[in-house]
Amino acid sequence: MDNQRTLLFAALAFISVLIWQAWQKDYVLPQSMPVEASVGGQPAQPGDVPKPSSLQLTRGVDGLESKTSTRVEGETITVVTDVYKLQISTLGGSIGQLELLNYPETKGEEELVHLLNSEDPKIFVVESGLISQNGDSPNHHAIWSALQHEYTLTGSELRVPLSWADGSGVTVTKTYVFTQGSYKVDVETRVENNSQAGWSGREYVQVKRNEYAEKSANSLIHTYTGGVLYTDEDKYQKIDFSDMEDEDLKIATTGGWAGMIQHYFGVAWVPEKENQYNYYTKSLEGGLYVIGAYSPTKTVPAGETKTIHSVLFAGPKLQDQLSSVAPGLELMVDYGKLTIIAEPIFWLLSFFYDFVGNWGVAIIMVTFSIKALFFKLSEKGYKSMARMKLVQPRIVALKERYGDDKQQLNQAMMELYKTEKINPLGGCLPILVQIPVFISLYWTLLESVELRQAPFALWIDNISASDPYFILPVIYGITMFFQQRLNPAPVDPVQQKVMQMLPILFTGMFAFFPAGLVLYWIVNNLLTIAQQTIIQKRIEAEKNS
Repeated sequence: MDNQRTLLFAALAFISVLIWQAWQKDYVLPQSMPVEASVGGQPAQPGDVPKPSSLQLTRGVDGLESKTSTRVEGETITVVTDVYKLQISTLGGSIGQLELLNYPETKGEEELVHLLNSEDPKIFVVESGLISQNGDSPNHHAIWSALQHEYTLTGSELRVPLSWADGSGVTVTKTYVFTQGSYKVDVETRVENNSQAGWSGREYVQVKRNEYAEKSANSLIHTYTGGVLYTDEDKYQKIDFSDMEDEDLKIATTGGWAGMIQHYFGVAWVPEKENQYNYYTKSLEGGLYVIGAYSPTKTVPAGETKTIHSVLFAGPKLQDQLSSVAPGLELMVDYGKLTIIAEPIFWLLSFFYDFVGNWGVAIIMVTFSIKALFFKLSEKGYKSMARMKLVQPRIVALKERYGDDKQQLNQAMMELYKTEKINPLGGCLPILVQIPVFISLYWTLLESVELRQAPFALWIDNISASDPYFILPVIYGITMFFQQRLNPAPVDPVQQKVMQMLPILFTGMFAFFPAGLVLYWIVNNLLTIAQQTIIQKRIEAEKNS
């Protein structure tokens, strides 16, 4: 195996993975189903969140309609903070609409990322409530009351209370607490029991959505959309929609969190850390999927008050905010199997960004750092390739001498390598060792929302989108061509033609890749060309001396 063949196999394997992901997304994974009947996401068992006896679930955020077709609708509470514009319905007291004020859907346009939505075609809502064992329940089907219908954050904190009463003296107040600059929402549920008997019930929190395909800046790149769960025992787990269809999840644990993620953004519930919660998933009619948790039974004696605390995160997957909300929540940034490598790369990327204030420049500096890290390892590989190039004419002569006699040809080549002290595999190991780092960097640049729509310089005003003029991909193809000229050409004519086509193939593929990724490969190629040129001149000088 020569170095060119190793590089070719690595490149084709990488392309094959991308093609397989795209094919899976388009032809294998189940498509979204129209939401014609939302039956509600009840935790654990279908009867755990009781529906009012005179009501029947229909379309929307568990919209309610009576059996006599008299529709029950909640009022809308509008909340505006420095990062959110959202709507809470008094029907269920749940957030059904949420826009991210600092994240436009497309750069330069006014349309904002609509993370939560309660209407077709995208259903993505968060719900919470209590399951009472004493009759009516303040769940996400109940009618809550509000003090006012518009709230605006003017200080460091905004509290939005909703209340519910059962008529017997039990009052439940659910308060959403918004903090300036934060995508963390504290949810306080206070049960005040002024009745003559004790009250008992369970809290539940859940996320519900359909398999709506989000807009993508690049149709060739597919990222994970689905459920995620974190527990101290099993750590981070992905539970995709097909898993929810196959089997209902039931896990009891203390601490942890559950949510759903998509590219760049995510939603998660973090229940009380000190109590045991039961985590669950469900696949519902109408193409809806639910993941959530419910608590053990909590008791509030007559004349007493109890407050239950939970945390909702809904927004961009900013790693500094995620890590401060709950242990393991930063894993919502989906770097895949190589997270252990990708996280240090992102830390280094952020470190450079804090100095230069430009993510594109930070990518260049990270490229220099990675190249420096593997400098000595790469040097050994490039020395091997330089020596191989020097003996290339002799290898061609051997091929002409022995013709189709592969056994004699291989023996002669091995003797030549031994005489010239060349390890034919010497250039393979450095390439193979660096592949996990390259893949980790790929996912770091692809998954980090901090780089989303970030400008670089000149015509590149969005490094998370492809180059609009295809200049960077062309530059990459040129650098790849010159890098190949420094490597020993394959003896086999078929391999020679394939290698000659690689710069064109990769130029076409990179034309649709995010500009930040192409920028990395250009800088990496330029550094490789410089290092190989210096090493090759040294080897030639040693040979001639």
